[in-house]
Amino acid sequence: MKKRLIGVIGGSGLGAQLANYPGAESCAVETPYGPPSGALLKTNWNGTEVIFLNRHGDGHIHSPSTVPYRANIYALKKLGVTHVIASGAVGSLQEEIEPGHLVICDQIIDKTSGRKGTFFDEGLVAHVEMADPFCESLRKTLIDCADEVDTSVHQRGTYVVMEGPQFSTRAESHMHRQWGGDVIGMTCFPEAKLAREAEMCYALVALPTDYDCWRNVDVNRDKSVLLTEIIGNLKKATDNAINLIEVAIDRLAKDAEVSCGCHDALELAIWSDKTKVSSEAIQRLEPLIGRYFK
Repeated sequence: MKKRLIGVIGGSGLGAQLANYPGAESCAVETPYGPPSGALLKTNWNGTEVIFLNRHGDGHIHSPSTVPYRANIYALKKLGVTHVIASGAVGSLQEEIEPGHLVICDQIIDKTSGRKGTFFDEGLVAHVEMADPFCESLRKTLIDCADEVDTSVHQRGTYVVMEGPQFSTRAESHMHRQWGGDVIGMTCFPEAKLAREAEMCYALVALPTDYDCWRNVDVNRDKSVLLTEIIGNLKKATDNAINLIEVAIDRLAKDAEVSCGCHDALELAIWSDKTKVSSEAIQRLEPLIGRYFK
């Protein structure tokens, strides 16, 4: 496999911090899907080259439904990124997952609708495997670094992805718990699906900020105090996530490559007759499929 290049996608909290990382070089990348959320920032993190991307853009201008997911993943792939570590603020659906903890998710329940969730909706058909939506090798690296952060790190968790931008009703929140959901957020899909189609390893560190709305709270509590608490939880989780990701990146740079299958996800997934695929489609998707059409 070619040299590893790690991309970090920051969500609420972490994205804003990464966008202000000192010494970062902005990379302009054109994609067939329009511009990415914001500038891709190339920097050196403890001796390892890393590409940062703020998922919601500078100033948090993209809602979860309007994040240009395809442009983001395509741009990272075009720059040569092989591994993506993402983060995202979530609500906890389980008592033991406390605000401020971190969760290395292993499964997803997708409740989104209307988002462009594939690169292969025109000109070529490909069906990638998604039984395990996160790279197990990259998840293991993150889990192995858990002792380096000052909080509990949950090694598994099912992420329920809702459309938003509104939060759940209480009935929905209880339903998500009954489904086996552990955390709920709005951005993990289609990001993880697109990363698999782009043959990149992808793992996500979820940042619980609150207990969603299934857990009873004091209705008389001052809402501004509650918001301050949630923001504080996000800040704490963000700081811990940055520490965890930093240690994981350092370890990835030193460890030998472990085969996981992510980098060959399209090997058996392309169902179209290659002789019938147009040159325009091949050119448009070249960073993703080029090696299969030589």
